[in-house]
Amino acid sequence: MGNLLELYVKLVGLVLVGFILGRKLPSTVPTRLAQWLFWVGVPISIVSFLRQTDLSGQIWIAPAIAYLAILLGAFLAWLGIKGQTYLSNTIPQRPTQGSLLLAAMLGNTGYLGFPITLAMVGKEYFAWALFYDLLGSFPGAYALGVALGAHFGTNLQNHSQFTQVSRAIFINPALWSFGFGLIFRQIAIPDIWEFGLDKFAWSTVALSLVLIGMRLSKLNSLGNLPQVGISLGIKMLIVPLILGSTLPLFGLTGPAAKVIILQMAMPPAFASLVIAETFNLDRNLAVTTLAVGAMLLLLTLPIWLWLF
Repeated sequence: MGNLLELYVKLVGLVLVGFILGRKLPSTVPTRLAQWLFWVGVPISIVSFLRQTDLSGQIWIAPAIAYLAILLGAFLAWLGIKGQTYLSNTIPQRPTQGSLLLAAMLGNTGYLGFPITLAMVGKEYFAWALFYDLLGSFPGAYALGVALGAHFGTNLQNHSQFTQVSRAIFINPALWSFGFGLIFRQIAIPDIWEFGLDKFAWSTVALSLVLIGMRLSKLNSLGNLPQVGISLGIKMLIVPLILGSTLPLFGLTGPAAKVIILQMAMPPAFASLVIAETFNLDRNLAVTTLAVGAMLLLLTLPIWLWLF
């Protein structure tokens, strides 16, 4: 409970700082900060944390579970769309269907999942979160997520944009730093360098939370609350409950299982909004799921820590 309260103070405090700064500073600041984190901060922090993590055990099962969570979320969202159509005799617009599917599938396992995992489980098991995100959530977002965006979108340039966005997965610096970090962890470096890397990595975590606050400050519209409830219920409640109950069957217990649960229970990713904007999906639905999901996490996080 003490760790959870400390996490809430840091989490809410840093996001609130970012929210205030996002309202005061020019709109270019969040963009610049996001670019710096993407190209510099996150890759270096991955290298640093990999030096302190335990890579033993069935760690490669983490991305497999991530794919299961993505596919189960998509399937349940599809059932929800069919159920809504049957009960109301109205078919949601295709862009709305696409945004609903993305919100139920894609979780914020990086910028939000990483700091929560580090705070609640520790650096020793951080690699489980890393494998879940970089080898699971990230390809899921920019492969299946982009394919769904192209399928449900109304953008006439879908094909060229599909190619452009898909190419991003191959130049993502986090993936390259992940591979480099696996090699670099075997190399001894002076203690002062190790100390500096560690402090830099934790500073990056803090800036990631500030960036989330900045982005939330730019979300001005809320709508489609019934459909938002469907997607968030699937993403943050049903999927973690179903798959979390099966983790012992995969041989996952203790801290490793807790990391997987935390990653599965994260609110929708900002990637869902990026894809929605790229392919002209329902942006209002994407915006609302991001904002409501971030607030709902404060209520659901203690539930998962208690249940598992």
